[in-house]
Amino acid sequence: MQFSKRSEYGVRMLTELAVRFGSGPVSLTEIARGEDMPLPFLEQIVSHLRRAGFIVSYQGVHGGYELSRAPTEIVMGDVLDILEGNLAPMLCAPLDGATALCGRESMCGSKELWRRVRDAVVEALRRTTLADLMPERMPLRKFGDEFAPLPMFTGLAPQPSPVP
Repeated sequence: MQFSKRSEYGVRMLTELAVRFGSGPVSLTEIARGEDMPLPFLEQIVSHLRRAGFIVSYQGVHGGYELSRAPTEIVMGDVLDILEGNLAPMLCAPLDGATALCGRESMCGSKELWRRVRDAVVEALRRTTLADLMPERMPLRKFGDEFAPLPMFTGLAPQPSPVP
């Protein structure tokens, strides 16, 4: 089972909006540049996510997109339903739990494997929120061509002496 670029980019875009949640709208151009994703493709993805109620859009100079609710309230199973549609690993194991019959249904031993895969995927998507995907952002400073955390975040910063 492989997820499409639509899902990859959609989840990456939502994660970026989650990191900025509460800071106001973010332009799609800014997200596309920062995440190295094609803007026209993001525009298509945004329309699906907006119609589904995951994001809201604002027009004008300071317009852009933001999450419609907190990242803890956005379940990834719901997001991927919109972005992917049916993620069944095989015809006999669609994610909605239904069984699509094939000519080998009554004698197929492998259908149990595909249903277990389906159940594991459904459970992982149902238990994961957008908040679970947010990277911990740490301020960085540049040393040559490398980035390193600021000393205050690594415990290497000089500590003040206790005042007697």
